[in-house]
Amino acid sequence: MSKPLVVLVTGCTTGGMGFHFAEEYAREGCKVYATARNVDAMKGFSGTNIYRRKVDVTSSEDIDAVVEEIMENEGRIDIVVNNAGVIGISPIVDLDLDKVQRTFDANTFSLIRMAKAVVPHMAKARSGLIVNIGSVVGNLASPWNGLYASTKAAQHSLSDNLAMELSPFNIRVMLVAPGGVKSNIASNGAAEFNLPSNSLYVPWLDNIIARMWLSQGPRSWPADRFAKHIVSQTLRANPPRYISVGAWTTVYKILAWLPRSLALWVLWRNSSKLKKAVA
Repeated sequence: MSKPLVVLVTGCTTGGMGFHFAEEYAREGCKVYATARNVDAMKGFSGTNIYRRKVDVTSSEDIDAVVEEIMENEGRIDIVVNNAGVIGISPIVDLDLDKVQRTFDANTFSLIRMAKAVVPHMAKARSGLIVNIGSVVGNLASPWNGLYASTKAAQHSLSDNLAMELSPFNIRVMLVAPGGVKSNIASNGAAEFNLPSNSLYVPWLDNIIARMWLSQGPRSWPADRFAKHIVSQTLRANPPRYISVGAWTTVYKILAWLPRSLALWVLWRNSSKLKKAVA
C-alpha cells in the first residue's frame, strides 16, 4: 500500500482558503502540515491527519524549520501550497513604504524562501509539486489595488520561471489565479486600512473601500468550493500549469483580449465612478 502524500500549506487561518486546502487534502487521504503565523488562529479542522505548525512566511528561519521537521518525520514533501498573503488596498502614492516592503515580503519573497527550502529535497526525490496562489489582478492592473496586483504579477513571473528551471528535476509548478473567492483577506486588510486625510483621493474613498470588498461579494466562490476544485487538479497525474477560477475570471479573460489601453480604460472607468460602497 502506497504512503499518503505529504502536503505543506501556508496561510491556514480558520475560514480562509488555506484552511480549506488543508481540509480538502486531508479528506483525500493526504498527511497535511497546516501553517500560519499564529497556531491558535487555526481552529476547527475536522481531519485527524492535519498537523498545525507556526510559520511566518516572511521568516526564512520559520520556513526552514518546518521543512526540516517534515523531512525528518516523513522523509519527503510531495506538494507545497504557497497560499499565505496579505492585501494592500490604497492609491499608489499614499502607500507607506514599510507596508510595501511587508506586502512583497509576504506575497512574493516568501515564494523564493519556500523554493530555496523545499527544492533541494524535491530535486533529490525527482518529484514534487509547488502550487502558487496568485490572482487575476496579477495579469492586469486593478485600480486602488496596485500594491497587491504588483506582488501577484511578480509572483506569476516567478512561477513561470520556476516551472522552466525546475523541469529538469521533474518538479512541477502550478500557478493558480483566483478571481473572487471568499476568504479572510479583505477583513484583514480592512483592519489596517487608512487613507490619509490629505490624500488626493479622498473623493474616491467609497470606491476604494468597495474595491477592498469586491472579492467577497455574492458572486464569489465559497472557499471550500475553490479548494475542492484546486486540490482535485493538483492530485492529477499531470497537473495543469495554470488555473483561473472564481468570480470575475471570465471578465478578466475578455479584458486580456482587448488592446491593453482599452482594458485599462474599462477598469478605471468602472472603479472611479463616485458612488457609495456596498459592503
